[in-house]
Amino acid sequence: MELVLLTALGVGGATVFGSLLGFGFKNLSHKFSDFVMAFAAGVMLAAAVLGLIVPSLEYGGNYGVLITVAGIFAGALFLNVIDKLVPHLHRLVGAEEGGGANLSKVLLFVTAIAIHNLPEGIAAGVGFGAGDNTRALIVAGGIALQNIPEGMVIIGPMLAAGVSPKRTFLCALMTGLVEVAGALLGYFAVSVAELILPFALAFAGGTMLYVISADMIPETHAHGHQKGATYTLLAGFCVMLAMDVLLG
Repeated sequence: MELVLLTALGVGGATVFGSLLGFGFKNLSHKFSDFVMAFAAGVMLAAAVLGLIVPSLEYGGNYGVLITVAGIFAGALFLNVIDKLVPHLHRLVGAEEGGGANLSKVLLFVTAIAIHNLPEGIAAGVGFGAGDNTRALIVAGGIALQNIPEGMVIIGPMLAAGVSPKRTFLCALMTGLVEVAGALLGYFAVSVAELILPFALAFAGGTMLYVISADMIPETHAHGHQKGATYTLLAGFCVMLAMDVLLG
């Protein structure tokens, strides 16, 4: 349990760490942010496949493929519904950059990030519920690595919108705490009901695949750095693949 709690704090703390870096690098170039995000996408892709989807197949038994496929699509549909209910993060950030944001818009921005972070936290916790700490740490590491650039890129727009540095940091802290709560929720849910383990692993993997495809890859290909971002994604995938082999 101590390892789960420490990992949950690490995953959530990565967002806060990224936000602190964001204060020092308010004007990140698109090229730099695209490459960093693409590398994180590659890491998350490997973590989702190796740490969540493959174990789902292994725990699913005779119906492993059906359970895993159902879980992947359920996770993706879950985030798809969230995207329809909450303004999309990138559109919201773009709207904020004009400045003069009021408190309600800031709260909406924070809420949108927090809601998107919850499934990532759950994905980190579900792995520990499966009892495979090595794979769980790989998944959590991939999510944490993705959270650092995410924390960096949200600082600039909020400061430009007129939000005070103190409130901006508190907002980043809140979004990190949501991931801590999600990780603990995922761990306890699977620990209590092991029957749902294969589906829960695939569900968490589906949410990660959705984030990669719907948010991260389009963002890294939107500023003319597609080739570099593609190779950086492959580098991130290979780094996590090597870690899985060496630590497995």
